[in-house]
Amino acid sequence: MEHTRELASFYDRDLRLTQFSTRLSTARSGNISAGASLFDIYPGIATGEARRTVDKLLATRAPTIIKIAATPHQEMEVWVFPADDGIGLIEVANSPGRAAEIEHNKLMYQANHDVLTGLQNRQRLSDRLKEILTANDGRHVRSALLQIDLDDFKSVNDTLGHGTGDALLKLAADRIRGVLQEGDSAFRYAGDEFAIIQYGKDPSEAESVAQALVDAFKIPFMINEMPLFVGASVGIAFGPQHGTQGEELMKAADIALYAAKGEGRGCARTFNRSMMLLIEQRESLRRSLRMALDRHELLLEYQPLLRATGQIVGFEALVRWDHPEIGRITPNVFIPIAEADGLMDEIGRWVLQEACRQAMTWPESLNIAVNISPAQFLGGSITDIVAQVIDSTGISADRIEIEITESVLLEQTVDNLDTLNTLNVLGVRISLDDFGTHYSSLSYLKNFPFESLKIDQYFIQDVERERKSQTIVRAIIDMAHGLDMIVTAEGVETVMQAQWLINEGCDVLQGHYLGQAMSSERARKFASKASASRRRRERIN
Repeated sequence: MEHTRELASFYDRDLRLTQFSTRLSTARSGNISAGASLFDIYPGIATGEARRTVDKLLATRAPTIIKIAATPHQEMEVWVFPADDGIGLIEVANSPGRAAEIEHNKLMYQANHDVLTGLQNRQRLSDRLKEILTANDGRHVRSALLQIDLDDFKSVNDTLGHGTGDALLKLAADRIRGVLQEGDSAFRYAGDEFAIIQYGKDPSEAESVAQALVDAFKIPFMINEMPLFVGASVGIAFGPQHGTQGEELMKAADIALYAAKGEGRGCARTFNRSMMLLIEQRESLRRSLRMALDRHELLLEYQPLLRATGQIVGFEALVRWDHPEIGRITPNVFIPIAEADGLMDEIGRWVLQEACRQAMTWPESLNIAVNISPAQFLGGSITDIVAQVIDSTGISADRIEIEITESVLLEQTVDNLDTLNTLNVLGVRISLDDFGTHYSSLSYLKNFPFESLKIDQYFIQDVERERKSQTIVRAIIDMAHGLDMIVTAEGVETVMQAQWLINEGCDVLQGHYLGQAMSSERARKFASKASASRRRRERIN
């Protein structure tokens, strides 16, 4: 700002002056100061097309040149471009040489910034890391790299389209800008991956920014009047402690980010050496999972579904992995790996085939419920798989209940409707799982052929004592019954929860209080025992 030849100035999101070049101050006879309004310095931008151009740039982050009246007889050109915390302006002199120089600067800017968000790009991230780590050589000045990944962005992009995804990325970039401290730099270096660099600050400041970022992303994004919930996970690494080269620091931050995602997402974690072991374990799991089916390491357990009367109506199939070295691995650990590696079609086919095969050994009155992951549903082959399983096992289609979550229905596409309608024609039952969380759009219940819905256990855990949960659950039950749908409550853990749900007319209960997940043989015995108990009660009555 002191030595540049440009008539340059920078403004925050409120269009208040934050920095300006000495040359601009001289050109204005020293009559400008920080905090001044953009429109005081450039009155010609305050109204008309020029003002609309500035507003558009704030929304789109696309550099442009606008012309404004300098005097009644002369126009000036001003290049307006996005800066990390607002916008920047460079006044273009009316000479071919200066105009060419400004155009060169514009091209340099575009080469170093992401077109969509206006943040600095991957090349600038690499260059900046090199700059600060080189400058730090021997000085032991701390630097921090925060790597940021958007949670659940892929499902939004896949279901609502790239236009919505791009709009979401722009809003995400704005939230990242909103938590930056003075001197911080923000970058978008790939897809939904962002970064922040701090230099010469305490570790606590990096951790503070990371937490502020996580909190900022807990607020839903509003796009086309639809609330979208996309969180942020953050990995933090410090230089030179965790790396003296840019690649080393990025790897450390990436490992910390992976740890954050592994601990439930929507949190921040700082790199430590023990995280390397977790990465190695995950890679080992990934390799082993590809062979788990062939080695017969996957198995199914079954959790009973009971009516309020105590009558058992069926079981939900739950997949488990018995690893020969690690032991029992739960689905929340290996299913995300399977989805990322494209294994869900193969695993999902096996689960449905095995569940229906086992169900054929039970009384014909018992149904079998199977979860279909979004990756499997959106893969396009689920209807063929269901039809093949029905043919190969001989099971009656109306004994199969397919459970899907709302995330696969965010966009009511023809393909989604065709898939569900085809399953309906095959005769299988379709259930909307985890209702009450995610997006809970009532249009799903109107437009898709659901026979039942499952109330998420989040609302069940305190339903016997918490008024808000009671109001929500009662409303869901009444609404579902009005639509001729069966209501299942999952996560029933106590007798008080069960009794409250029964009193409110909930049709089916599921949870540890009623029966834990069990083997196929134990499920068969459980069903026989439950049937015998019910018959005794009927004789007594």
